[in-house]
Amino acid sequence: MTSDLDGIVADITAAMREAEERGTVASYIPELAKVDPSQFGIAIATADGRIFTGGDADAGFSIQSISKVFALTLALGKVGDQLWDRVGREPSGNAFNSIVQLEQEHGIPRNPFINAGAIVVADVNLGGHQPRVAIGEMLRFVRYLAGDDGIAINEAVAASETATGFRNMALANYMRAFDNVRHPADLVLGTYFHQCAIEMSCQQLALAGRYLMLDGRHPGGGRVVSPRRARRINALMLTCGHYDASGDFAFRVGIPGKSGVGGGILAIVPGRASIAVWSPGLNASGNSQLGTLALEELARRTGWSVFSPPPEGD
Repeated sequence: MTSDLDGIVADITAAMREAEERGTVASYIPELAKVDPSQFGIAIATADGRIFTGGDADAGFSIQSISKVFALTLALGKVGDQLWDRVGREPSGNAFNSIVQLEQEHGIPRNPFINAGAIVVADVNLGGHQPRVAIGEMLRFVRYLAGDDGIAINEAVAASETATGFRNMALANYMRAFDNVRHPADLVLGTYFHQCAIEMSCQQLALAGRYLMLDGRHPGGGRVVSPRRARRINALMLTCGHYDASGDFAFRVGIPGKSGVGGGILAIVPGRASIAVWSPGLNASGNSQLGTLALEELARRTGWSVFSPPPEGD
């Protein structure tokens, strides 16, 4: 099927360019509200080393919650399965920034991809250091995965999130009351806001996700995570990667994916492809309107849903 990916990507890009309903950009982070909603990009990095791009695939955007995939990978490398004593692995069924379940469940977030869970992961990655150390480690890790030292943090976005992130401050302080955030909340949030403000293009993001496509291996050699851990991260992306719309995304697309309110989605087809799509307009669940439609069409055209039978000869 990769033989026709150029045509499929071109068709999807053309259709998304013409789409009338493009969603609404995230306005609660002032810097994100400034982004032009007419943009759409797609990049597919395949297991055989090729990359297919369309639209605004080289335009940088704030990856926001997609960074939680990379942060989770780092945290599991530091503390292993002990992380699951502090963070659950179940879909939340609530909005990504909800505080409701934390009181009922004694400060243990449902999963590492909602904001509360990602804040606990940031607390683990802080590891007793100043935020600049943890932020630097995250940035080096993402650059290593993508093979691109040009990836950087958008400081204006980080400052914008810090100035307006009152709900995240509440989440961090509430979990600290349960001793599930161990460092001062402002230090943890400094780490969290800066990881969310990493700026990448679709092409860079697709390249960074390749280790999850390759059973934990870096395409340049060496191992990022074990095969078992790669499979488990993909499983969490499928069940929890789109917040309270994760079930609908699995139903419609059937590919492990993690969205961000910057309009990006990283999707992984194990053994086949690492895919990044971006369009800044969001649907009612806070996921990219056109990005979701593009991945649904891509899964239909390629048969890449993890629920599809493998092609003959595989």
